[in-house]
Amino acid sequence: MSEPVLLLEAAGPESQALARTAAASGHRVHAVTDAATLAGYSGELRRLLAGCLVTDFTRAGQAVADITGYGRRIGARALLTVNEYLTEVAARSCAALSLPGNDPERAAAARNKALMATTFETGRVTMPSTTVVTDLRELQDLHETGKVGFPCVVKPADGAGSAGVTVVAGPEELELAWHAARTARVMYGMPLDDRVLVQEHVQGREFSVESITQHDVTTHLCITRKHTTNGSHRVELGHTLPARLPAAAERALLDQAGRAIAAVGVRNSATHTELLLTPDDRCTVLEIGARLGAGHIGVLLQHALGIDPWRTLWDIALGRPATITPAPGGGYATVRFLTTHQEGQLVAVTGLPTVTRTIPAARVRAAAGSDVGPATSNRGRLGHVIVTGHDPRTVDEQADQILRQITVTVAPGGRT
Repeated sequence: MSEPVLLLEAAGPESQALARTAAASGHRVHAVTDAATLAGYSGELRRLLAGCLVTDFTRAGQAVADITGYGRRIGARALLTVNEYLTEVAARSCAALSLPGNDPERAAAARNKALMATTFETGRVTMPSTTVVTDLRELQDLHETGKVGFPCVVKPADGAGSAGVTVVAGPEELELAWHAARTARVMYGMPLDDRVLVQEHVQGREFSVESITQHDVTTHLCITRKHTTNGSHRVELGHTLPARLPAAAERALLDQAGRAIAAVGVRNSATHTELLLTPDDRCTVLEIGARLGAGHIGVLLQHALGIDPWRTLWDIALGRPATITPAPGGGYATVRFLTTHQEGQLVAVTGLPTVTRTIPAARVRAAAGSDVGPATSNRGRLGHVIVTGHDPRTVDEQADQILRQITVTVAPGGRT
């Protein structure tokens, strides 16, 4: 049966996968976006859509009113987003339209890191020691009074994709880290929360837990191992799933992810919980998103576990029972991102592998001639390669070999 559904933002690989899945199921997909983003919609994406609402996300209350009015006019049967910046708007719009969604009163805590820290403390979620500051002098006072140790992490209250996050090695780096956090880019021109978080730097391996919650019941799909850069900026260079861990470590990660999910009021959605596992298997939650993990994690779930996350998310949004059963036998999948240490203009990316059954994707997203340089956030990644198979060691070795064969050529200059 064809039903109208609302997708808060159709741009981006995860959102486009949702649009294609809904359209293939016969649903009439209506996108919600702003004027600037709509101008960049491709012809293919526009053809998938039955309609589009243009609103102003900088005025959240008005955006919810616009979405609610539009949803009632078209008789929307579901509302969904995988966009980090729109999860609170989605929760409030779902509540207004009486559609399955998350707790609208706690949804902001899954977006704003300052609120998240308070909510985690109340919900007994283990997290790094966190202080919220409002100006540079307050940050410097913390150092001068011995309340900040090094290394520490300085991050914006409402950033995403590692933008504006700095691992600070010493007091001489505090001011630069402060300005990086305060100037982090926010989508849609949304107002920036000028608060900054200072957190203890916890040593350990990084993971994420991918989960689905329906009617307050959570199913953990898998644990994802994360590959990140070292140094001042921790950019994600890859994801691998499912992570193979000792039972005690797995229990610790899943327990803390469940606490975080409950704390931020997730009732009906995917969640992506980022955590650290220390050498003695203690688990610390870094943050949570009330959405499917980005960075092609949805594609990895399809290849490794045989789970269709896009269909599952629409089932939840439509109020239908979501059946989540991994394929028998189990698989393994990894995505590795292309970056460069050189600053200048991108000339070419060569040596990409041929797409095959075990290499389902090898793409460059940065255009020739664009300014590139060392990545300081996930936006600085140039492309990606996905490798799949049944043996974890073989898949990881193949992915590493592919990266060694790829050459990124950069001409000096640019970024004036």
